[in-house]
Amino acid sequence: MKKFFKDFKAFISRGSIIDLAVGVIIGGAFTAIVTALTNKILMPIINWILALIVGGDGLSAVYTFLKKAYTVDANGDTIVDLANSIYIDWGAFIIAIIDFLLIAFVLFLLIKAMMKAQNLATATAKKFPTKEERKELKARGVNLKNQKEVFVKTEELRAEKRALEEAKKAEEEANRKPTTDEILTEILQEIKKNNKND
Repeated sequence: MKKFFKDFKAFISRGSIIDLAVGVIIGGAFTAIVTALTNKILMPIINWILALIVGGDGLSAVYTFLKKAYTVDANGDTIVDLANSIYIDWGAFIIAIIDFLLIAFVLFLLIKAMMKAQNLATATAKKFPTKEERKELKARGVNLKNQKEVFVKTEELRAEKRALEEAKKAEEEANRKPTTDEILTEILQEIKKNNKND
């Protein structure tokens, strides 16, 4: 029993489980917001526009009846009894599609905004000097409290280091002795050239 509770505690305290729980809770709240936006704001506008164009009650009354059942209302008029009729509710289907498109669109915008913020944070973090660069800047007399100056001098320092590394690589390449394979390849190419000329 002790092992069971220990395993359960390890299971629920894992980061991915907590992230999943947070995602489900936020997803539920987000769905409620989008559904309210659809049902309380967009659908009345769409129904009003449809009522002006086509007449009737808009999407909420878009049915295809397969079998109609009738009842008598309080005024004595004969009306369609939806509870006992068999029908296809196109309005509910269209509302579900609008819900889906809204949720997908808002999620797209949220993810895009989060990725932009993350890229901005990463780009800003890259501007900050490392410990070694801070020591070098301090040795050069840069005021580390002036962030703008620190960013400029850090870029200059990194450009200097890149230039030194490229110069070092070029010098190593110039001083490098060719390997046996490279010498043999050169000899083989020369022999092939001579054979073609002959």
